[in-house]
Amino acid sequence: MIAKITKLFIVVLSAALLLMGCSKITKENYDKISMGMSYDEVVSILGDADECGGAVGVENCSWGGGEMYIKVNFVGKKVVLFSMKGL
Repeated sequence: MIAKITKLFIVVLSAALLLMGCSKITKENYDKISMGMSYDEVVSILGDADECGGAVGVENCSWGGGEMYIKVNFVGKKVVLFSMKGL
């Protein structure tokens, strides 16, 4: 029984590490973002946003969550502000 649990734990841990290694939420990708960049250019670097919302021409999008994320604010689909945490 313990051997089965150990094998399951190793499989789950390996899958989690593999998925984390594929994340585009990295300091290197954050450093590629610049003021005035279009929404599509940011998506080409980070992939589709996990969440977007806003009003009156301002859109706030975030990639990642919890203790590790990148947030970008757009006005007219152009970057005006961006921040990160935990990278």
